[in-house]
Amino acid sequence: MDKVRRIVGFTGAALLGAAIVTEIGKEPADRTWEGTIAGLVPYDLRRPTLERVRERCWNPTEPRILAPHVFGVGWSVNFGYLARKLRLTRD
Repeated sequence: MDKVRRIVGFTGAALLGAAIVTEIGKEPADRTWEGTIAGLVPYDLRRPTLERVRERCWNPTEPRILAPHVFGVGWSVNFGYLARKLRLTRD
C-alpha cells in the first residue's frame, strides 16, 4: 500500500509540475492558469471562488459526474449530479 501511495503522490506532483511548466512557457499575457495536460488531465491553478465550487462540486444540471478540480490537477465529484441521479433533489 505504501508503494501505491508513493506512485500516486509522484504522479500528482509530476502533473502539477507539468501544469506549472505549461503556464510558465506561455507569454505572460497568455497565461490563464487553467487548461489540460496532454489534452486529457484538467488543471486550474487560479484562486478558488465560491461560484466555481458550486459549478464543479454541486451542479445537478451538469451531465458529468466528474468535473475539473476547483483548484489543482485532476477531477472532483459533482455531488449535484449524484443527488439528481439518486433522486435526492429535483431536476
